[in-house]
Amino acid sequence: MTQQTKKIAVILIRGLQGANKDIRDTLKMLNILRRNVCVIVNGTPITSGMINKIKNYVTYGEISEETLQLLKQKKGDLKYYNLNSPRKGYGRKGIKDNFSTGGALGYRGNKINDLLKRMI
Repeated sequence: MTQQTKKIAVILIRGLQGANKDIRDTLKMLNILRRNVCVIVNGTPITSGMINKIKNYVTYGEISEETLQLLKQKKGDLKYYNLNSPRKGYGRKGIKDNFSTGGALGYRGNKINDLLKRMI
């Protein structure tokens, strides 16, 4: 699978209170306007740069085809998906730390599928 064909799920975790204009504009370009909203983007270098800019506000990772079908079945076939808060929470350190250190933000890899299933 090449980098261009990967589907990446991006979920806004933190609120935008106190965020600068660049971050707000980038989220608006990705059509993420509220917390717990998920969008599916292609893994191009342009979107990777945008995600890298907003990584302190979102969590992201490669979505599996099975989870994508479940998301479309439950939430409709729209540009973005309004999700619930995850059952059992985001993680032991909450929404202010990176996923690699036990929090909820940043890159999750394939574990984004587990989070999405808890939020549907």
